Amino acid sequence: MGIGCAVVAAFGLGLSQCAAQTGGSAQTAASGAARPATLLSPDPEGLPVEPVTLTPVVQGLEHPWGMDWLPNGDLLITERPGRLRIVRAGTLDPVPVAGVAPVAADVVAEQLFASSQGGLLDVAVHPGFADNGWVYFSYAHGDQQANGTRVARARFDGRTLRGWQVIFEVNRTKAGGQHFGSRLVWLPDDTLLVSIGDGGNPPVSLDGAWIRLQAQNPASHLGKVIRLREDGSIPPDNPFVGRKGANAAVWSLGHRNIQGMTYDAVRRSVWATEHGSRGGDELNLLSPGINYGWPIVSHSREYDSGRSVAPTSSSPGFADPRRVWMATIAPSGLAVMQGDRVPQWRGNLFAGGLVARSVRRLQLNESGDVIAESIIPIGERVRDVRQGPDGDLYVLTDAPQGRLLRLRPAGT
Repeated sequence: MGIGCAVVAAFGLGLSQCAAQTGGSAQTAASGAARPATLLSPDPEGLPVEPVTLTPVVQGLEHPWGMDWLPNGDLLITERPGRLRIVRAGTLDPVPVAGVAPVAADVVAEQLFASSQGGLLDVAVHPGFADNGWVYFSYAHGDQQANGTRVARARFDGRTLRGWQVIFEVNRTKAGGQHFGSRLVWLPDDTLLVSIGDGGNPPVSLDGAWIRLQAQNPASHLGKVIRLREDGSIPPDNPFVGRKGANAAVWSLGHRNIQGMTYDAVRRSVWATEHGSRGGDELNLLSPGINYGWPIVSHSREYDSGRSVAPTSSSPGFADPRRVWMATIAPSGLAVMQGDRVPQWRGNLFAGGLVARSVRRLQLNESGDVIAESIIPIGERVRDVRQGPDGDLYVLTDAPQGRLLRLRPAGT
């Protein structure tokens, strides 16, 4: 029995269910191919620098976190203190959008924002917005003693949000202000993926153990990617529906804190970047029902001692990452370049880095393995990276006076 099944069994999911979940080899189940060697990146000085042109589009955003476009080309941007901003024709409306729930705007700002990681987080426009007007949000809710990630939706009429409605909240609250996640990604079937952090670093605990072990508890939302219908109900084909001891919302497990996630329409797959503890940041190719190992398998080290978090970096029953950054980049924001705007970038992944203050361009082969990497210097903490409807890449920088930047190859 592998380490992964032993831990999952300890949380009440039977061994036969674990074997069915992993298929004997999680990487094989995830990719349909034999497990590739994990590509470990050297220190950033050894990577080539990508020549680009950065054009400021908007300035004066207070710690922006997420962005998404409306069908008419207007851009919605969240600010962590609890505000939603809108950019029309390249100009930031000086007045925040009304209708963000008071709990998100007030309690979060006062009690969680100051602790560094809480606040109003991601935003995702419903694929059918033109017909239904729905916009979705993730945010930290609660106080310092008991808090967690929520997902809500509201209808947007172009000026105001109306009918704010909570459709999901984590089933285990935690103390402190760490590791909320949380990216929102629509799948082609109009179901919504939500990344949820593991709850925090030691000494944060839950049920008498480090809270990060909740990432291996299939009954807990912590350390998971969950999948919801548009109204927050559970899709009947979720991988853990009907499994004893597991939560039906769980789509994948064994995650630390995913803050970059995107759907790849070309490869019909989901990519995610997640924070390691002290080094060991990861790029993963996600699939339903797969266990990605945290904290039983990891390249990370403990913040206090520098010792390895896990006894091993790879084990049967766990999916290996496609990329590991041993020098911390603190990944946040992820996009896959599609279309013909920049032919040489088509199909490449672009991963933002908070600590690295850059964007990484990752080139993939047909199997989805990383075959080359280059650095796009930004000079500021990168919180989000998205491809806009015009085909260009856009970057949000995380600062008290954050910016929206347009990113293009030099000479275009």
